[in-house]
Amino acid sequence: MFTGIAMRHTLYPIMPTDHCASTSARPLESENDSLYRLLVESVVDYAIFLLDVHGNVASWNEGAQRIKGYRREEIVGRHFSTFYTAEDNARGKPEWELETATRDGRVEDEAWRVRKDGSLFWANVVITALRNASGELIGFAKVTRDLSERKAAEQRALADAKRIAETEAASRAKSEFLAVMSHELRTPLNAIAGYTQLLELEIPGAVNEKQRVILERIARSHRHLLGLINDILNLARIEAGRVEYRIETVALHDLVSEVLPMIEPQLAKKEMSYEAEIPVDTVVLADREKAQQIFINLLGNAVKFTPPRGSISVRAAVDPERPCLVAMSVQDNGVGIPVDKLEMIFDPFVQVDPSHTRTTEGSGLGLSISRDLARGMGGDLVVRSAVGEGSTFTLTLPLAAPK
Repeated sequence: MFTGIAMRHTLYPIMPTDHCASTSARPLESENDSLYRLLVESVVDYAIFLLDVHGNVASWNEGAQRIKGYRREEIVGRHFSTFYTAEDNARGKPEWELETATRDGRVEDEAWRVRKDGSLFWANVVITALRNASGELIGFAKVTRDLSERKAAEQRALADAKRIAETEAASRAKSEFLAVMSHELRTPLNAIAGYTQLLELEIPGAVNEKQRVILERIARSHRHLLGLINDILNLARIEAGRVEYRIETVALHDLVSEVLPMIEPQLAKKEMSYEAEIPVDTVVLADREKAQQIFINLLGNAVKFTPPRGSISVRAAVDPERPCLVAMSVQDNGVGIPVDKLEMIFDPFVQVDPSHTRTTEGSGLGLSISRDLARGMGGDLVVRSAVGEGSTFTLTLPLAAPK
């Protein structure tokens, strides 16, 4: 911290000489005193000045003029309370500081001070009592430093911390709300599914063909809504950091074989072709269930956004640029995605339909969840696409070391 700088004023009487016998005594500064005064007055980073015993300004340096805005002739003789806020003056702070400095030898403070133009600046102030050889108080030395930039940085840091805390709190509240609501919605949905199955099994009585069509629509809507709820619940878990990964060795060929039967009915309905080139010996490190979830989502999207009689291909190979990763791509010749929307599709609740027909269903959470899961397993999920030509989604996962 800074201590007060006491400006020395040593006075030397001039002795009469033969050619100047009548000259009255007058002060003369030594060379050192003159240099010392020049040093203090030329400092521009600190306001260094003297106060008399009553607190009136007695000297003024360049730094004081730069920081406070007053020229020497404007401020010398005025009380130093001029630099204090109205609130501090009302509380008698200037007088208290002089009393403390007189009693303890010095006082230090950080607070707002007032410039000539009325603007405030954050100041570090040190006031030191000055006494002569006999111990009599002859004034005060006052050193002021402008710390406005540091104060502004502190306030920005506090504001940022507060905003981050508020954002995290809001995110936690949202995640908890989504988790609770997802669980609450499952109960009536399970009841709907149960009663629908009872009707389909004709337990309450016979069901005609028209009624069976209606029951199938109810069941399909139930599955769709349950899928949305599961997506929301998964998103809430990811955002809350409550997703656990059971990493094991997974053969991609087996993984694709397990998932394909789930997609085949959709492929058949749209008369789409499908081919896969997955080396049997390609093994990755992944959470098997989560890898399946990603692959199901990618294949489902490929079917959803590809016109009837389109094609889908799945390929896997070691990434040539990163040999420690395996890249598995799902390619379609569907509607494609605009270049400026390629990253947007990974945001929650976002769906991009270049045709603007909105003929597809979904929550817009699948790709967001899939990328988060891929990254949680040490991989990633990226996309290349062109409108009207189709899309290629590439899932990368860590390559398992050969046994």
